[in-house]
Amino acid sequence: MNQKELPEISLDGLADIVRGTKKIIMDAEARAHIHRKGPADFVTEVDFHVQEYLSGQLARLYPEIQFMGEEKDNRELDLDGALWILDPVDGTTNLIHQYRQSSVSLGLAVGRQVVAGIVYNPYSEELFSAKKGEGAFCNGQAMHVSAAESLAESLVEFGTSPYYHEYADWTFDKAREIFLRCQDIRRTGSAALDIAYVAAGRSEAFYEKRLSPWDYAAGLLLVQEAGGRVTDFKGNPLDPTGPSELLATNGRVHEEIRGILSGKTEN
Repeated sequence: MNQKELPEISLDGLADIVRGTKKIIMDAEARAHIHRKGPADFVTEVDFHVQEYLSGQLARLYPEIQFMGEEKDNRELDLDGALWILDPVDGTTNLIHQYRQSSVSLGLAVGRQVVAGIVYNPYSEELFSAKKGEGAFCNGQAMHVSAAESLAESLVEFGTSPYYHEYADWTFDKAREIFLRCQDIRRTGSAALDIAYVAAGRSEAFYEKRLSPWDYAAGLLLVQEAGGRVTDFKGNPLDPTGPSELLATNGRVHEEIRGILSGKTEN
């Protein structure tokens, strides 16, 4: 299915559906049912319930679009076709600890290109949205990346790839190097929200060594539509249907930070 064959996607309609997850995410009993998937990798009943709710709603409205979710087997999908890409709770560890920095991330990819995306924080009730070619918004208000021109003017966010402890030395070595060159660094625990904050101009950059497609698909479009840039550490565009390293910036500081991440800067 190509983009021309897709049914009309209502971003407002999607936003209403995604906002419907708030009552599920605030369910303390479901939050308390925790399952361990691997080292530092947890899932709760909230994750399952949000995915079940959204997959059902999307199948009802758009039965011709495939569904990729973090909490399901996605091997049968045609990655070149149209598919929803969902992280029901990005920041599950935050959810368990009631850290209030968790989000729902929903992207729509067609031909391995993201054409619509929503990131929703049920705690702040901020909903970030974008449709390809139509700009990026937070609760309906247009948003744009910041105008900072250098790393020295920048607030930089990063992720620790917590499921991959083999990246720990690289991650924290780079964080120290960037910290010494920027205004400050942040680590919130929800990549989707961090990327959305770049799009909103609240930070200048976010990077992480390894992310799954549901972590970044929606955010990728938010940043692009807000005037920023998203690549891997080599400067290549991302395939949102697979795992990847990621650098999202306001565009102006992209090459300066990418040089550090790729090890091509002078000390």
